[in-house]
Amino acid sequence: MSESSDTKQKSDVFEQQLVNQIAREFLLEQRRNRRWGIFFKILLTLYLFSFLLIYLGQGVDSVSLGSGKHTSLIDIDGVIASDTAASADNIVTSLRAAYKDKNTAGIILRINSPGGSPVQAGYINDELYRLKEKYPEIPVYAVIGDICASGGYYIASAADKIYADKASIVGSIGVIMSSFGFVDAIDRLGVERRLFHAGESKGFMDPFSPLKEQDVEHINGMLDNIYQQFIDVVKRGRGERLVQDEKIFSGLVWSGEKALELGLVDELGSASYVAREVIGSEDIVNYTYHQNLLDRFSKRLGTELANQLRYNSLFKYN
Repeated sequence: MSESSDTKQKSDVFEQQLVNQIAREFLLEQRRNRRWGIFFKILLTLYLFSFLLIYLGQGVDSVSLGSGKHTSLIDIDGVIASDTAASADNIVTSLRAAYKDKNTAGIILRINSPGGSPVQAGYINDELYRLKEKYPEIPVYAVIGDICASGGYYIASAADKIYADKASIVGSIGVIMSSFGFVDAIDRLGVERRLFHAGESKGFMDPFSPLKEQDVEHINGMLDNIYQQFIDVVKRGRGERLVQDEKIFSGLVWSGEKALELGLVDELGSASYVAREVIGSEDIVNYTYHQNLLDRFSKRLGTELANQLRYNSLFKYN
């Protein structure tokens, strides 16, 4: 055999081995890909199944499965705003569910809130009056925890009766708007303020511009209007139970014991006391609505998308 033939044979064997090696590596890679594919499919299935369980398991905390009468409890906890647990959407959803249950003997609004948005509080107050008119046989009571101030009391005033602990903080009937002024600060820093707007008062109350007397007058007028709405709501709910004392609407807060003297609350007592002694149904079912994870995720995604669209816009309405 010639040297060239021997070399060619060795080359053919090497090529064949190389092809075989590549084929084996390809098959191994394919198997690995299939295993990882199966693994991720199983993982995704378990994730979706768990997500579904969480989704179905959230919302109203509990529902009545028995045939006996019970006290329906709704918690209004924390700041009242459109993006908190104490939003009008969540509280109204809870109220409607409690009222629609034929086994509801009475409803307790357990309030522990420093207040918040007058709009959100107004939505809840309005819906309470609507539901009370629709279901006159179901009494509703507000029970104050640590604090029921401002928007929290705005809601409580619609209840048939208000209960509190002697040390609860009650009141703060008023409206507030706060801001800062940085005119002198940017002058010292040598910063030039450039504000472009269409509309004579579109840039009013800008914290980097000098405060104008007409702007202050306008804001005070708006606050007075909302303040009067608050007073009217409290008087509508409390009526002649309020004592004649101008301090009630001054924005001050009182202890539950003092609030009882002023007519801001009717009696001292806890939620369990009201359920047992007033409503007469010691069995309490919690109807407080909690947004499920899917809704929270969707809302967060929508908010992020809206923010991106807003920030990418040159001209803005806000």
